[in-house]
Formats: sequence, structure tokens, C-alpha cells
Amino acid sequence: MTTYSPVKPPVCLLFLCVCSKELWIVSIMPRVSFAPPSLCLAFLSLLNHYLPSLPPTVRDIDVPSLHRQQFIPSGYRPVGLSWRCCVLSLFQIHNETLNVWSHLLAAVCLGISVDFSSLPLVLYVFSAVTYLSCSAAAHLLQSHSEQAHYSLFFLNYMGVGIYQYGCALALCLYSSYAAWTQSMLGQIFLPAAAVLAWFSCATCCFAKFYLCRLYPLHRQLFQVVPLAVTYLLVISPVFHLIVLGPDQLHQPPYVVLFLLSAFFFSCPIPEYFFPGRYDIFGHSHQLFHILLSFCMLTQQEALFQDFLWQRQGLVREFGEKHLLMACVSFACLLLCCMMTALIMTIRAQAQLTKGDGTLRYIK
Repeated sequence: MTTYSPVKPPVCLLFLCVCSKELWIVSIMPRVSFAPPSLCLAFLSLLNHYLPSLPPTVRDIDVPSLHRQQFIPSGYRPVGLSWRCCVLSLFQIHNETLNVWSHLLAAVCLGISVDFSSLPLVLYVFSAVTYLSCSAAAHLLQSHSEQAHYSLFFLNYMGVGIYQYGCALALCLYSSYAAWTQSMLGQIFLPAAAVLAWFSCATCCFAKFYLCRLYPLHRQLFQVVPLAVTYLLVISPVFHLIVLGPDQLHQPPYVVLFLLSAFFFSCPIPEYFFPGRYDIFGHSHQLFHILLSFCMLTQQEALFQDFLWQRQGLVREFGEKHLLMACVSFACLLLCCMMTALIMTIRAQAQLTKGDGTLRYIK
């Protein structure tokens, strides 16, 4: 009996069959295009039209001395940017990016957590948000021109004065004992805080315009000394509270944060020891901004806890008339600081125009 062994097809034939099946499968699959649709192309062209590309950052030798920071050799935006480019530089990496974002985010956090049950607390949050917003705007937009640099930092110093008095008002009402309130310091506290807050605004504006170029050390002293004296007065009820009421443990954290921020504001550390290493992230002014932002957030929480503690006897101790006058004085200080910043802006504009016959201002 004859047997037949199965005949194996050639390898080439098997390969052809497999390939034909794969080709048949591919042929029945829908085609997928990865090309962007026309709507996306139109949107991208619209973005390119309204969002111009930003110029790269430059070194300190490429910007005027007014815009330079000591021991920071790189990461500067070119001076003369349009307003639109200045705003868009919020999303660019440069040596002011962290300064802007730290105060901007802190302003948002403070603004959305305001408690409207107390007018002094509302005024405190308003003063803090005003300062943080003015600071963020100054650091973001100051590369527009020399005139814009002066005007925006005068606005920043206005915010400093407003915040100092808003802080003094809240601490006087919510973070003080009756013994301190009835003392001689407690009696003159708010008027003295208002005068020193305005004086801090005025001296910072004066030092910025008249001492910035020729006397940088004098400028720093003109700014730091009034700010330090004002802070020592403003924080005096807290020190009295800590000494006599150690159970109030929510007070010390923001005091420590403020002292650390003041240290980095006054001392160019770490960039003094490592020039060029901390140009973009980590130089002293950025550390000052970050620490001050956390200081304000912790201070708001501490003031709210003090408000809950003092709320029952607040009107009985101070009286409605005294509380109303304290809040009205805030508006007076706000007006004085605004007028000071406006006068200094007008003087700066006149001086810059007189200097070379044309105002260095880009529209």
C-alpha cells in the first residue's frame, strides 16, 4: 500500500499568504491622518499674530544700570519691551519670574480667603493684596522703559505703606491685651503707625529716584531703616502678647518668617558668594519674596484666630466710634501714599524729559 506524506508548502508561499492577509487587514482599516485640522491651524496662526515671540534674556551689560541687580549677571529682559511683551514675560523664565509669581499667587490666596465678618480684617486683606499686586506688577512690567520702572516701583512703595498700616490696624484691634491698649504706646500707636507708614513710602520713593544710581548703599539705608523702625512699632502688640500670653502660640511663626525675609532683603546672599549661580532661581530677592508671601498667609490665619478670641469684647473695649475712626484713618493714609507716589512719578517724568529732551517711553 502506497502512503503519501503531506507536502509542505514552500516557505516563500507561506510568507506570501501571511503578507497578503496583513495587507488585506490594513486595507480594510480606516485611514488615520495626523495632520492638524484647518481649525487648529487657524487658531495657531491667530496665536502667533497676537502673541509675539519674546526676545531672549540678556546679560547685565546689555541693560541700563537702573535695571540691574547686584551680583546677578544674567537673566535680564531687554529694556524697551512693549506692554504686551512685558505681560507675556509672565510665562518666560528670567530673573524676575519667581518674584512675580510668588507675590501673585499669595495675593490670590489672600483674596479668596478673606473673611467679611470684620471690617479691620477686610482692610488688612485689602492692604496685603494691594501690596502684593503692586509688587508683582512692578517686577513684571518694569522692563517697559525707565519711566515705567520708576512709576511702577513708586506704586510698589505705596503698597508697602498701605500694608504696614493695615497690619498695624489689625494687630492693634485683635492681637493686643487691654493693658497694652491703655498704655502710652497703645494710645499713640495708630497715629504713629500711620505717620511712619507714610514716611516709609516717602523715603523709599525718594531713595529710589535720587540715590539709586550714585549711592546704592545710601539708598538701601534710606529704605531699610524706616521700614525697620515702622515694623518694630507695628509688631509691638505681638511682642507684648507673646510675653504675657505664651498660650497664643500662633503668633511667633509669621514673626520668624518676616525676620528671615528682612534678612534676605538686606543681604545679597547667596549670590554674593556665588555670582551667576542663582541668577534665575534662588537669589536673595526671590527668597525675600517667597518668605514674605508665607509670612502674610500665616499672619492672616493668626489674625483670624485673634479675631475669634477678641470678638466678644472688641466693641465693648474700643467702642464703635473708635473702631470707625480707626477704619477712616486707613482711607486717609491710602490717599496720602497715593499722592506721594503720584508726585514722585510726575517729578521723575519731568526729570527724565529734561535729561535728554525726549521721554524714554515705549507705547
